[in-house]
Amino acid sequence: MVLHSRGFLKIMMAFMSCTAPASDLGSKVTVSGWVIDSACAYTKGLDKPIGAACAKACARNGSPLVILRDDGTIFLPIDSRTPSSSQNSKLMPFAGERITVVGRDYARNGSHGLVIEKIASETAKTRDR
Repeated sequence: MVLHSRGFLKIMMAFMSCTAPASDLGSKVTVSGWVIDSACAYTKGLDKPIGAACAKACARNGSPLVILRDDGTIFLPIDSRTPSSSQNSKLMPFAGERITVVGRDYARNGSHGLVIEKIASETAKTRDR
């Protein structure tokens, strides 16, 4: 009976860690910047994308799209749920463009995870998420 109880406890702890609500709701923010693939943002030190085709090609190959603010801060779009999923589908239509995003910033040790609520591009395409 003790082994059975320990197994049940392990299963419940694993379940709770994946489904527990976040204690940190993040900070409500508005972020403006370029949609760029993460590889170029980090390895090439770009301050804007080379072009939409390049950003889209890298994203299709699995590179996460990020938002690069003018001051060099990089925001990685994240899912608000766990298990999480890629957020590239939300940003792909805007790859290579300047956008403004409203959402929640989860800042950790200098990194920024951004849950996207609304996206607007300079060409006035607006999408609620």
